[in-house]
Amino acid sequence: MLTQSTPHSARDRQSSGTILPRLVGQDLKVQLADGETRTYVNLDMAASTPAMEPVADAVIQFLPWYSSVHRGAGFASQVSTRTYEAAREAVATFVGARSTDTVVFVRNTTEAINLLTHCLVLRPEHAVLSTIVEHHANMLPWRRLARVELLDAPASPDQLLDDMRRALEDRHRPIGIVAITGASNVTGEVFPLAEIGRLAHEYGALLAVDAAQLAPHRAIDMVAMGIDFLSLSGHKMYAPFGGGALIAPSAVLADAEPMLAGGGAVTYVTTDDVQWAQLPDRHEAGSPNVIGAVALGAACTVLGRTGMGPIRAHERRLLAYLDGQIDDLPHLHRLRLWDGPDVDRLGVSTFTVDGMHHALVASVLSAEYGVGVRHGCFCAHPYITHLLGVSIADAHIIRERLRRGEHHEIPGAIRASFGIGTTLEHIDRLVAALREISTRGPQGEYAEDPHTGDYLPVDDQRRFPEFDFLPPLEGMATPSGCGQF
Repeated sequence: MLTQSTPHSARDRQSSGTILPRLVGQDLKVQLADGETRTYVNLDMAASTPAMEPVADAVIQFLPWYSSVHRGAGFASQVSTRTYEAAREAVATFVGARSTDTVVFVRNTTEAINLLTHCLVLRPEHAVLSTIVEHHANMLPWRRLARVELLDAPASPDQLLDDMRRALEDRHRPIGIVAITGASNVTGEVFPLAEIGRLAHEYGALLAVDAAQLAPHRAIDMVAMGIDFLSLSGHKMYAPFGGGALIAPSAVLADAEPMLAGGGAVTYVTTDDVQWAQLPDRHEAGSPNVIGAVALGAACTVLGRTGMGPIRAHERRLLAYLDGQIDDLPHLHRLRLWDGPDVDRLGVSTFTVDGMHHALVASVLSAEYGVGVRHGCFCAHPYITHLLGVSIADAHIIRERLRRGEHHEIPGAIRASFGIGTTLEHIDRLVAALREISTRGPQGEYAEDPHTGDYLPVDDQRRFPEFDFLPPLEGMATPSGCGQF
């Protein structure tokens, strides 16, 4: 059941030039602070995507057959096992994995990179080379494995390659792994992975790519790009059912001690010893998330059938349209790593508004216009502080005050991001809202929530939906996280 539909209007058919899968909730209605209802504009795709309708259909189609995998003699269990393994093959095909690679199902990119760093063994003198542009998930795990050398934010792709070459040439500080994002989750630039792969291999290093942002938007070929290790998340790929994957050479994973010990990861256990299972079971301890794997496999299949080329063209046309509109907005400043007409960038636009806190802008967009965006540091503190011109000394002051438990304002920005469900009307609504906000400010009164740092409308008429299967949570504060601070 791989249902598809045309875009919303003639304008969008002109923009996309292809038929793209619909998203669950694409016509969702939400309340504004004054009680009015409007169609929701979801411009927070870089954080998490809704499910594609074909993915949701695939999950519903599979659910009656759901059972335990690998060890069940029942027919449903055999069907589940075959489907689970077919999903593994779908992921491998989607990323152009080698026949000698193994796909390990995990929860998300963060777990995938932690698993990889757990399995890898580097020589004591070897370091990991990366940049300050990375998401925390592709920065913190590597610190547990080896010394990490972070390159400054490069001014261009060519400078990135030049800086990497200089670091790789330094034989006094040899590099074992180059750990790099496929595309920035903050500003959307697509990194030159094929060139980075060739460069890393030229100097005997391996390339590990965080593809969380890249996978839903661009074609990936691990062989052609020279990618040795790849991590991705289903919730970024229109399959938000708790699944992700690590794709890595079997030789690296085969003898590594499992990060999680338990049932399914073993072939035999005695009172004082254990025989770990073969790949991939040894790294998938416990009852696996079969539904998440099936959803991820379905997403890979649907995206592959749709074609990453048309998806890229659709998003780039939308981004060009947004860029042409947003440049004319007063008091708004865009943040970018690289600029120029030849820069490949995902559908991401990150900016600040003069005189307005990033959390307030995001709240007003939601409460008064029905537009959802992300604000804060986007789990990339070193990069966002660089973009905002925060000095190293000021960054240390912020860190020390937070360590002492003192309140301190952390700089941030607003990020609008989109994907296959985004339309030209969505861009128009964002731009119109930003024009009004940047020129005349909020229409309502807002108060800062001391628990989260977010701004809430003082007279908020919105009511959260209630679900019969869960208790109501009216009045419950939203927990803060690195997405906000």
